[in-house]
Amino acid sequence: MPPDGASPRKTRNYGPVLIVEDDAVLALAVEDALIEAGARDIAIAATTSQAIERLRDGDVETVILDVHLADRGDGWAIAEVLRALGPNAPKVIFATGSPDEIPAHVADLGPVLGKPYDFDDLLAHVGKPERPSFLSRLKRD
Repeated sequence: MPPDGASPRKTRNYGPVLIVEDDAVLALAVEDALIEAGARDIAIAATTSQAIERLRDGDVETVILDVHLADRGDGWAIAEVLRALGPNAPKVIFATGSPDEIPAHVADLGPVLGKPYDFDDLLAHVGKPERPSFLSRLKRD
């Protein structure tokens, strides 16, 4: 139920979402926002190894990716793994306090939200259709 005076959010069924975030409070807040918006299959990974394990274990449609994790300073390594998956890779949304540090070779995988970000902006990106495949981008250009 939204707070008094707030408009209720429209809910939709979001596909499986993986939140890769080492700040537990932020990860839980993102999870709550996703649940309120209609997501039901959400996993949280606080480390690179947990994220890779979750990606191996199941179907993930969207990855919300912090690029500076406690176990590694280069969380974009996860984005490199996702790029290697090709056109069937999950959609990536970078959520970081250091957007300028995302290497160019993975920055095009998805939108970048600088911390602190608005949850409505995040949900708008989660709800957008899959990113176009490399081949469809070639045909369009």
